[in-house]
Amino acid sequence: MPELSYREAVRDALTQAMRRDDDVFVMGEDIAEMGGSMGVTQGMLAEFGPERIRNTPISEIALAGAAVGAAMQGMRPVAEIMYEDFLTIATEQIVNQAAKHRYMSGGQLTVPVVFRTQGGAGWSPGAQHAQQLESWFVHIPGLKVVFASTPEDVRGLLWSSIYDDNPVVFFEHRTLYGLKEEVPEEIEPIPLGRARVHREGEDVTVIATGRLVHEALAAAAEAEKEGVSVEVVDPRTLQPLDENALVSSVKKTNRCVVAHEAVVRGGFGAEVAAVIQYQAFDWLDAPIERVGARFCPMPFAPVMEEWVVPHANDVLEAVYRTVGRGN
Repeated sequence: MPELSYREAVRDALTQAMRRDDDVFVMGEDIAEMGGSMGVTQGMLAEFGPERIRNTPISEIALAGAAVGAAMQGMRPVAEIMYEDFLTIATEQIVNQAAKHRYMSGGQLTVPVVFRTQGGAGWSPGAQHAQQLESWFVHIPGLKVVFASTPEDVRGLLWSSIYDDNPVVFFEHRTLYGLKEEVPEEIEPIPLGRARVHREGEDVTVIATGRLVHEALAAAAEAEKEGVSVEVVDPRTLQPLDENALVSSVKKTNRCVVAHEAVVRGGFGAEVAAVIQYQAFDWLDAPIERVGARFCPMPFAPVMEEWVVPHANDVLEAVYRTVGRGN
């Protein structure tokens, strides 16, 4: 099997979809000659031209609105929002327009648009370029929300998102773009709403998203040295959520840690914890632990950024608390 980076896997999904279907096109700020802020669309202008790799003005609300309009007219646009912090500017079009039209039209209209975006800490991008806002969009009926953590998953999930008839907010993490793994030659679509068990375990379930999937796997390897068996589950799709997979894992292990890079207060982990509490309370042998960023704007200084966001050791400490080995 070929080896692809996370960045190359995103590009491969976009390229193959555009070769297959003339209705698919990409639009965004500096995505053509520059190839986007993270280099995802590099080289695509030469193959598809400026009509389908379309630079837009620096106006996220205009970009999002044009994408929604194109989708309602039968196209399948992929709108790249340079940083997920800038989703805040496009929220009116995403939340009040894209998410609502299929319902308000009684199904006569579909809005098959993907809002691709990236964010997160790791390169000291500062308070306005490093937020993790996925929980905001999970709260909106009519949107689907995806957060892939591996090259194979990001390719298969992006393909399914492009061909979904509902608007999808598709999150990527900037520190994962260089991550490489072997992937199948052919794209294998991954259904939205299906979680992935990255590691089987018996003592504790860690439900993690994005970068924290890899931090959780590192923590699980350390815990194993101390005789603690950790299962790591990645929801992959935050909405719809594969509740059955998450609950089944916790019923097996009887303990749960939820981990994400976003701040703990009001984060996606709160919803996961509620799902586990409602559906697996009688199986829990310890309180649910939540791991996330400290409640403050993201610092610019690297040492402070490291202090604010969670890492493998934070997950490990939460795991140990659930088995009675922590404070």
